[in-house]
Amino acid sequence: MNTPVSLDRLRAATPGVEHVLHFNNAGAALPPDVVLSTVISHLEREATIGGYEAAAEATDRLEAVYDSLATLLGAKPDQMAVVENATRAWDMAVYGYPFVAGDRVLTCRGEYVSNVLALLQLQERHGIEVVLIEDDEYGQIDLDHLEDELAQGAAMVALTHAPTNGGLINPAAAVGALCEEHGAFYVLDACQSAGQVPLDVGVLKCDVLSGTGRKYLRGPRGTGFLYAGPRALERIEPPFLDLHAAEWTGDRTYEIRSDARRFENWETYYAGKLGLGAAIDYTLELGVEATSKRILALGSELRSALDALDAVTTHDKGEIRGGIVTFAVDGIRSEDAQAQLSAQRINTSTSPVGHARLDLPHRGLPTLVRASVHYYNSEDEIDRFVGAVDQLR
Repeated sequence: MNTPVSLDRLRAATPGVEHVLHFNNAGAALPPDVVLSTVISHLEREATIGGYEAAAEATDRLEAVYDSLATLLGAKPDQMAVVENATRAWDMAVYGYPFVAGDRVLTCRGEYVSNVLALLQLQERHGIEVVLIEDDEYGQIDLDHLEDELAQGAAMVALTHAPTNGGLINPAAAVGALCEEHGAFYVLDACQSAGQVPLDVGVLKCDVLSGTGRKYLRGPRGTGFLYAGPRALERIEPPFLDLHAAEWTGDRTYEIRSDARRFENWETYYAGKLGLGAAIDYTLELGVEATSKRILALGSELRSALDALDAVTTHDKGEIRGGIVTFAVDGIRSEDAQAQLSAQRINTSTSPVGHARLDLPHRGLPTLVRASVHYYNSEDEIDRFVGAVDQLR
């Protein structure tokens, strides 16, 4: 890592590791103590002097969150918005896009369920066409198929960088290069990749990027963010406005603000916003390049160890695979496996078929168990986890 932080120090700064074996980081990671103390101290300040007054007192620290987000993504502070979650950030951009009937939107088999549902609604509402790009031999978005479809014309490409139902990390920068070449608007869902892998919007060439605080950034729940590049700020009008997003200039006139905060609401989770900033600063201090290498290495180690068990099969796709590991155990429903592990204070999740209808049924797979590691997890925890999976009945 950029700073000489040992695993022992990382775990010492993570109170939750004393209570659970946490392999549900793709759901919500265990926050470090600096995030916990930041959120609690602001809530205490609200209780002491009042909510509005506490926010006013923290003005400089709240503004600094935008600087931290911009540093994380290689963006400018006025291109960043802080919203309540990644899905709402994505929605604010995509629902605000000026679609016309016949516009083609290209997406992938690993697209997040909420994004697909939104695109299907927009298809009914505006008459757009949602086009599915097939997987390549690695199970990631097929760049040749994508280029063929882009050559036929496309208004937008919507890509989930790291799908929630497996270890796949899609080639987002290569997709961005193709979108730039063909003039397609590029929306990148970085919900699972923010904090897991380095992100630079200049390299990715995306117009919009949405992310969350609670996963690999280790921030509070109820925090998310949106990057809106120049074309996004030029083209997208938010689907709804309030007194923060726009100014009431006359009895019947208004003016939408020029920066990315047009996608925010006036009322927000101030303690969580400060906690998000603390989480990003903690991430930047450690260095995403370094922490990403550990996350990917732990994911590979867990995947290999599970594959070595007779009754277990992993089902992750991609040429590059991250810290999310999905698997099935012969003769055991994934929901039951997750429950048995939970009874031992081992946290996992499941990837249901209903959340991945373009992917899991296509591969003939049932609901899978999802185990997701983070850099603060230890090799001993992997051993304990694999032993517990081996004993599932």
